[in-house]
Amino acid sequence: MTEKTAARRADRRRARTRSALVRAAQRLLAEGRSDIPIQEITELADVGVGSFYNHFDTKEDLFRVAVEEVLEWFGDLMDRLTADIDDPAVAYAQSFRMTGRLHRRFPQLSLVLLNHGLEVAYSDRGLAPRALRDIRTATDAGRFEVEDLDLALAMTVSAQLALGSLLHAQSDRDDAYSSDLVARGLLRHFGIPADEAARICSLDLPDIDLGDTVVG
Repeated sequence: MTEKTAARRADRRRARTRSALVRAAQRLLAEGRSDIPIQEITELADVGVGSFYNHFDTKEDLFRVAVEEVLEWFGDLMDRLTADIDDPAVAYAQSFRMTGRLHRRFPQLSLVLLNHGLEVAYSDRGLAPRALRDIRTATDAGRFEVEDLDLALAMTVSAQLALGSLLHAQSDRDDAYSSDLVARGLLRHFGIPADEAARICSLDLPDIDLGDTVVG
């Protein structure tokens, strides 16, 4: 085995260990169990305690990274799915509608987001900055009538978190219908006529690549 090959294998092992720790942390966050010893985290990840400190200084560092990776995964996914949309109002609505459906499709990811609502709302990564970008673009293009961008973002994030919470609480609720209905209401609040809002929220949505998930 060459030195370069050995180094690549070592890098892959390190990456697998880090990923296992992050996934374990995300599972614990989804379950609301962050106040546990590091040893329990490593047992869940099936790695040694010593391996933990090769990647993270503290438990808080791990949980911060776990939340950030969920936020960024959601955000990157929405970017890819809206990249070819010219109408910023449609891009905004599609992102909201897709995120609403993700609460059911990826419940563990969803619970990480819901259990860290304020971090979602004020993070500079993930969904919030992208939603703000879409709102600003739609406003600048004359599609939205928004006086306060920050307030519009707060409404969007609050609506998404409330929707996700309701979908978890009511397992028989139609996630697609509910997501589209909330998106339609937000569009109307931002000045889109009712018939146009209904049209936008009836547009087909792209498929999600299951291989892109952060959490298994």
